[in-house]
Parts: sequence; structure tokens; C-alpha cells
Amino acid sequence: MPVIGVVKEALPGETRVALVPSNVAQLVRDKHVVVVEEGAGESASFSDSQYAAAGARLLPDAAAVFRHAEILVKVRPPTPNELRLMKSGTIYVGFLSPASEPAIIRSFAQQSITAFAMEYIPRISRAQSMDALSSMATVAGYRAVLIAAQTMGKMFPLLMTAAGTIPPATVLVLGAGVAGLQAIATAKRLGAKVEAFDPRPAVAEQVRSLGAAFVEMELPAEEVETAGGYAKELSAEFLRKEQEAIASRISRVHAVITTAQVFGQKAPLLITADMVALMPRGSVIVDLASETGGNCALTEPGRTIVHHGVTIVGAVNLPASVPTDASQMYSRNVYNLLKHLYPTVDAPTDPEEEILRGACLTRHGAIVNEAVRALVEREG
Repeated sequence: MPVIGVVKEALPGETRVALVPSNVAQLVRDKHVVVVEEGAGESASFSDSQYAAAGARLLPDAAAVFRHAEILVKVRPPTPNELRLMKSGTIYVGFLSPASEPAIIRSFAQQSITAFAMEYIPRISRAQSMDALSSMATVAGYRAVLIAAQTMGKMFPLLMTAAGTIPPATVLVLGAGVAGLQAIATAKRLGAKVEAFDPRPAVAEQVRSLGAAFVEMELPAEEVETAGGYAKELSAEFLRKEQEAIASRISRVHAVITTAQVFGQKAPLLITADMVALMPRGSVIVDLASETGGNCALTEPGRTIVHHGVTIVGAVNLPASVPTDASQMYSRNVYNLLKHLYPTVDAPTDPEEEILRGACLTRHGAIVNEAVRALVEREG
């Protein structure tokens, strides 16, 4: 009967919690033991009394949770102090960001910690309920539009008033993945005229079904997706064609939401400094790719800057700005993975099963994901 531990996130500004009381109650009903650090859910509006009522055992600090937990669930990668507290043989479940945190992966292997990275859940139909990347992208796409609406000097909807008619704002969404589609839907609900760009012609129907116009481009003969459904790194020629298509629209838009990312690599540069200068004064760019290099050349992660009268928001960790719902979504993803890992408390799933094999980065003192192992070795 493995003990599942939940701690308060140590990273400054992180307000989410890995398991919410409703999912703790389900785990307890499944005969698991759950220990929770006091105050772990406070920032997400989940009280200690709710965890206690759900059947969790409350512990005074993170160190106590680390001592008792055999399965540790988190949102963000562990801090150096948390790594020191983790005992050999622990199973870790959470985001890991190996491209930016290779030292953590090395430490996990050295400490014989079995690590399941939520961002490596395979994109297959059986694993959709565990897909935390999509869950958090949904939140980020929604919040990005609200930030744009609050920042720019124009209202989103068409208004017909006694003082005259106010035309709607035009919003351009770059990338029609989960975050982009949510941004499109949110901007449409607020009354904006919405256009969307994506190098994959197959998503045009989804874009149009949400009421947005799809920006066409001349497509070089090049694959844009991996077999696993992630965006691929594209050639310089392809990126040039993308920039041309975006530049043809950008002078007429009031808000740009950029969502284009390449899994495990630097984000593609879609908006140059010269393109920013084409935008109307008072307009805004919200860059959801800022943490991986940014889709805009001028983006600074975690900062809001103004260039040629255009506000550029380097959006960082937007799900933490909606901690209650983001935690509920993430917690459900984690619960479904734990349920898959342990269908019953005494009968774990074969670690070579497709979903577990895809999500597992370290096991038995080794880095078992080949791509991650190559990345860590390259980083020294």
C-alpha cells in the first residue's frame, strides 16, 4: 500500500497544488494512504480541513511528507532542497522540464528515483485523461486573451452607442493547438474579430468552427508534426514563409496571442522587431512561448515591455494565475495517471506498458528515456 505525498509548491509564485481534496478522497476510497503538508492547497483555495475531511493525513512540513511518501506528486520540478529530502526508491509524478533542468534528471538517476514526467504522457487516445500539457494549455490560452483585453487600449466587442459605433478589436492567434484554440474561443466570446494562423492546413476546419478566419500561407513541402502529434522544428525557409504570412496581417490587428512551441526545443521566431513596428500603437502581444525563447524577438520572460507603442507581455506560468481551476484540472490528470499506475493498491501496472514507458524518465538508477538521456549527456 504505497503512501502518496503532496507538498506545498516551493517555487515562488506557484499557487497550484498537485492533488485537490476531491481526488484525495478517491485515492483514499481506493485504499491508498495520502499525506499532505499543512497549507499545501491554501493558495489554490483548498483548506487543510477539506483535505482532512477527504481522508488525508496532515503533516507539519515538507520534510515530514518526504520521509513518509513512497509516491510524491508535484506540479513543478523539485528544488535543490527538495531533491536533498527525497529518499531513494521514491516514485515522482509531476512536470520535470528536462531541457531546462537536466541536473534534476541526473540526480533522480543517482538517487534511484523513478520519475514520471507529466509533459511526457503519450498523445494517444487512452492517455487523454492524463494529458496535463493540454489541461494547462487550456488555462493559458484563456488567460492570455484576458491579459490582452486588459492591456490594450481598445475594447474587444462591436459597440453601437449614442456616441457612435466602436468597431471590434481584431485578434490574431498564432498556433491552433490547445492553447490557441482556447484563445480563439475566448476572444470570440468577448466579441473580437479573430484570425488564426497555423502551418498545419488540417486545423483550418477547427479554427473556422470557432468562428475565426484561417490565415492561409504558401506551404513548402515539409512535415510540420512528429508522429506523436507535437510540432516539429522547421527549416529556415519554412519560418520565412510563416513570417511573411504573419507580416501581411499584423499591421491590421490590435492583439496577437502567440502559442507556437516545439516540444523540448526553443520556440520558433514568428514576429521580428520590424514586424512589431508595423502594429498599431496601443496594441499588444501576449507571448505564451516566452519561457522557451519566445515567438516574438522582443519578448522578455516574466516582463512586460513597450516597443514602438506596442505592449509585449512575456507571459510566464499563466495557469498559476487561475489556481483553483488549474489545480482541479491538473489533479484530475495526476489522479488518472496514479489510477493507471496502480489499478489496485497491491497490483501495479507493468512499467513497460505504453503510457508508463512513455512518461517514465528514470528508473532503477538509470535514465530510461533515450531522448532525455541524450539531452542530459549533451548538457554534461
